[in-house]
Amino acid sequence: MQNLCPRFEKAMGLLSTRWVGLILFELLNGAKRFSEMEADLPISGRLLSDRLKLLEKEGIVERNIYSEFPVRIEYSLSDKGKTLEPVIKEIQRWANDHITPEESENQEA
Repeated sequence: MQNLCPRFEKAMGLLSTRWVGLILFELLNGAKRFSEMEADLPISGRLLSDRLKLLEKEGIVERNIYSEFPVRIEYSLSDKGKTLEPVIKEIQRWANDHITPEESENQEA
């Protein structure tokens, strides 16, 4: 069981990184352009870019470049990222069952 602890800690550290969960939740619905995510999420463009680079480095998000004019870049979940779907949906289910609307409004910015 000891061998699992560092893996679990790494996974929890990654998933608990601020905004990562919301970015993954956004991408569950399919590929999105940076500007779409920036408009949908309460996060600065710089921070969104940093988080997408982190998720790309971890192999969870893929950056797809389409040779059009202008060039189109979309982000999507990799196969590895798609395996997080049941985890994210279960967290959402738990939140719906155990966090009141008042509690969610009172969260720190």
